[in-house]
Amino acid sequence: MKKIYFTFLVPIFLYSQNLEELVNLTIENRLVQSSKQNLDALKDEYKSVQRGYLPKLDTGASYSINEHEYAGNPKKGANIYGSLNYMLFDGGKKYDIYDGYESDIKSGEKSVDALRNDLSLTVVNYYFDYLSFIARKDAKQKEIEQLIAQEDRVGRFYSAGTATEDELQKIVSRLQNAIVELQEVELDIITIIHNLEYVTGTKVSITEGSKLEDVSSLVQKNPRFDIQALDFGTQSKQSIAKAQKSDYYPTITLDNTYNYYDRNYDKESNDTDIKNHQNIASANMKWNLFSFGETQYKYESKQKEYLASRSNFEYEKNKADVDLQLALKAYDISKAKIKSTEATLRASQTAYEIIKSKYENGLIDNVAFLQSLSEKFDAISQHKKAINDLEVKKATIIYHSGEKLQEYIR
Repeated sequence: MKKIYFTFLVPIFLYSQNLEELVNLTIENRLVQSSKQNLDALKDEYKSVQRGYLPKLDTGASYSINEHEYAGNPKKGANIYGSLNYMLFDGGKKYDIYDGYESDIKSGEKSVDALRNDLSLTVVNYYFDYLSFIARKDAKQKEIEQLIAQEDRVGRFYSAGTATEDELQKIVSRLQNAIVELQEVELDIITIIHNLEYVTGTKVSITEGSKLEDVSSLVQKNPRFDIQALDFGTQSKQSIAKAQKSDYYPTITLDNTYNYYDRNYDKESNDTDIKNHQNIASANMKWNLFSFGETQYKYESKQKEYLASRSNFEYEKNKADVDLQLALKAYDISKAKIKSTEATLRASQTAYEIIKSKYENGLIDNVAFLQSLSEKFDAISQHKKAINDLEVKKATIIYHSGEKLQEYIR
């Protein structure tokens, strides 16, 4: 049993996911599956509506026993019938209803794509935030190692009477603060892991190395997926509004009903039936000529819903265009920030080496040294964070450009 237990556990704990794998898991999670099922339900409903306009064939039967028999009314009787019905013309509503469903289905498909892209962008943010926190954790651990070494060094000087208690306590205080900051970073890492496990629906172990393709030459070909969904939703409302006008026109139905009768009379003299079957074919027209403005108000109501939806679509589309421009500007700033943090890192490393040498030779106090130490490791983590933030900015541009994020991960 121990060997079996080990066999099943080893893949779980040794296997780790890169960004592409995390995104692929997320875009097929239960939330996405739920949206796809709702879309499938809408498609089935559309098929049902289409079938409803095809000819209908019904059949039925009845059997009766009468208390009193008289001419034309038998003591016992049976009836079997078959009926064929077809809506020849419904005022033109059918095609508007079809258009509405087709637009709703397209809207649903784009909504699923939008949901997948939203989740993908969330995972990209989690992934690169995780890498930034890992870099910060690594820098903080190295800072703590340096502080522990200095605590030991100054502690020996203090025991020998060549360093003050104040000098030692400053290092101890800085060390304790660094340990607390490390614990906070570790909590942030655990939080991201839990969030990723929530959206992917599986255990997560992250591997580094994933990036997104360069977006410098990316050209927007389509609006964002949620904007496309709004557009199709608006078209659906327009079709529904048009469908209300069909009530101004007549409806025409064709019917054919065949009846077969089996009537049993106790007295032969009461049997006056000449035929035991009957077939009735009919064409029926119904035209509502006056309904106190019911059709007009129904149309105006749906038309106003369409106009409201159109206004919302235009607003969201313009907002999405602005979001894209802001994302492009943020990307440029992020590239500049990498150069800035790189320069800061070089400066802080140079300053640290000089100040450390002066401090160890007793030329300056430990206040300047401790400040320089923190600045060095903060600069390291900030530079790595800037590199990771650039990847997030790329993802944001891809998202707002109406492209599928998973296709740009490498």
